[in-house]
Amino acid sequence: MRKLLWALTLVALAGPSFADPTPQAGTPLLLKPAPTDGEAAVWATRFLTKFHYKPMALDDAMSAQIFTRYLDSLDSDRLFFTQADVDRFGDYRTKLDDAIYDQDLTAPFAIFNLYEQRVGERVAYARALLPKGFDFTVDETYQFDREKTPWAKNEAEVDDLWRKRIKNDWLRLKMAGKNDKDIRDTLDKRYANYLDRVRQLNSEDVFQTFMNSYAMSIEPHTNYLGPRASENFDIAMKLSLEGIGAVLQRDEDYTAIREIVPGGPAALSNKVKVGDRVVGVGQGEHGPIVDVVGWRLDDVVEKIRGAKDTVVRLEILPTEAGPDGKHMTIALTRKKVSIEEQAAKKSVIEVKAGDHTRHIGVISLPTFYQDFDARRRGDADYKSATRDVEKLLGELKKDKVDGVIVDLRNNGGGSLAEATDLTGLFIDKGPVVQVRNASGQVEEEEDPHPGMAWDGPLAVLVNRASASASEIFAAAIQDYGRGVIVGEPTFGKGTVQNLVDLDELARNEKPEYGEVKMTIAQFFRINGGSTQLRGVTPDISFPLTVDATEFGESSYDNALPWTSIAPAHYQTVADLKPVVPTLIERHDARVAQNTEWQNFAAEIADARQMRSEKTVSLNEQARRKQRDEEEAKRKARETASATPATDPAGKTQQKIMQDSKAGAPNATTSNANASVLAEDGAPATQDDGLQPDERGIQTDIKREQAAKDKRDVVLDEAAHILADEISLIRTDTKLAARVLPRGVIMPSEVD
Repeated sequence: MRKLLWALTLVALAGPSFADPTPQAGTPLLLKPAPTDGEAAVWATRFLTKFHYKPMALDDAMSAQIFTRYLDSLDSDRLFFTQADVDRFGDYRTKLDDAIYDQDLTAPFAIFNLYEQRVGERVAYARALLPKGFDFTVDETYQFDREKTPWAKNEAEVDDLWRKRIKNDWLRLKMAGKNDKDIRDTLDKRYANYLDRVRQLNSEDVFQTFMNSYAMSIEPHTNYLGPRASENFDIAMKLSLEGIGAVLQRDEDYTAIREIVPGGPAALSNKVKVGDRVVGVGQGEHGPIVDVVGWRLDDVVEKIRGAKDTVVRLEILPTEAGPDGKHMTIALTRKKVSIEEQAAKKSVIEVKAGDHTRHIGVISLPTFYQDFDARRRGDADYKSATRDVEKLLGELKKDKVDGVIVDLRNNGGGSLAEATDLTGLFIDKGPVVQVRNASGQVEEEEDPHPGMAWDGPLAVLVNRASASASEIFAAAIQDYGRGVIVGEPTFGKGTVQNLVDLDELARNEKPEYGEVKMTIAQFFRINGGSTQLRGVTPDISFPLTVDATEFGESSYDNALPWTSIAPAHYQTVADLKPVVPTLIERHDARVAQNTEWQNFAAEIADARQMRSEKTVSLNEQARRKQRDEEEAKRKARETASATPATDPAGKTQQKIMQDSKAGAPNATTSNANASVLAEDGAPATQDDGLQPDERGIQTDIKREQAAKDKRDVVLDEAAHILADEISLIRTDTKLAARVLPRGVIMPSEVD
């Protein structure tokens, strides 16, 4: 659990139709450590202090860091605690190390229990303000980005902070067209639900947050995972689980079906629909149905998951039925389900350039996945990113593509072995990455297999969210001269982590202690450099969607420094230096005349400017003026994009030939105005003032589909760049001999 405090955007309400009252703010349920928590903490500490790449003693100095990080994990925006609260626990600042060694975790749980009490008090205050309304003619501002601000000095200061926060959220809903009664109802339910979610946190959540604060105080990518988080991490790596094949999402008090996985039990039953709400779960053919309305999402998921070939019964409130609609019960037999949304996918883009049409294959890879357990068991069909990509490359060859783009945007990494093996599909053989452990020993991870699955023109598309294994792959392709790297500078994560199963070491019969994801090594490029902090710099750069100080390795205060080692012994397979300047020149000329690209760049600049602002006006007239100006700019850009002159001489056009089934761009909302931003950094939809679980499943799906349908100008331009390279080498045999891997011959277009 990254933070106990989920994104919370408050507003004010008023009206008779309020939500059911939450428990009295002053009487929260006090949580205590589980009997095994102290032992788990000691086991984790043994490894963190002795076997970490950067081992640090657990002492008073580390205790002070844990104290600060733990408070930030609970209350990162300084919304609940006051300075007096922090001072109240001041004695703990240098005693959390003793708490771990003594297996007495009273201190972190006392801090959490006060946090829960404060949440109850702040929410009660917020709901009490709702009937009063606000004066939006007053000139005042709200500071929504508070991560680096001091704690509120006293109750009066924190009350004023919440008044402004509520006023801001009220104004957002008002500007979205909601009337006062609807605003009050929406926000009252929001606050009640927020408090309910906080009170559903259990001892495992608190312990994980505290221990993760310790782990991340050592280094940003070291984490503690409780038993449930460990299971989810394992599922994410192997892209499979045993269940019914449905993605679930919280929908107010219900757990709703967000997506149905093709080929899974839910899909094959033809009885479950997107939007259906699960109100009860029963085990086996005859087990009692347990009511799950109001439950935490992960608790419901745990009930529904289970061993393969066992039966689970779901009591469903159909999507088209009202709250008092007729329920139906469905029995499903659990099966192994593949999570194909995160698997590699292919598409083909046609790019017309001059008298020729280039067919560009695209491999989209969201993560470097591998089913480690299946591979260990000798399963011949174990899930693997490299295996899937190799198969897709074979299909693209049959499609007779002229070049291939590997799209690693938003790929945060995964298996080191997969990064090495995947690189091997594009080089003959040789080292891929160098790995240095804590004792300073350097080993090479290499591709020992001769031959290439694809030996033609290659481009790798990256952005700031391409990290770790993505950077290993992109750096190796760049160092070998094998392909052109396009996009943004990458994340800058140059470290290797390993999972330590504490239960296995302690020989526990069932999961109790969890796992430590611990940094054990640092990886280096084969040229001796490191991606740590600096990332991979593209050969051809696209506009930056986010500042390095906001996102990436350089945004962490305790990231490992950049360093270098001796280069490995390797031989480049090609030399792109002669062609890159021409590709840059053509790229610059093309985008300078492409109105759609210019709008994309302008929207990114606007979005970055919006994210750089830390305050927002609470004056309605000023806010409406700002919104109208932004809307006018957007409409002007849309009008300009509709002009045929955006594609000079009609020489380039894009056509998707095969469905890539690409996932919707990741959307985020700004804290103040909550404009939805697509993955390219541009606003995707107008602010409706709502949070995701307030819109309803069908509305969310429509918003995601609209983002999917939006033309991907970044991928489009990457395809044009690769098409340019293909044109250059097909008209110059000497250039082709330098740019392509040795011995590879492409059809010539020289007269």
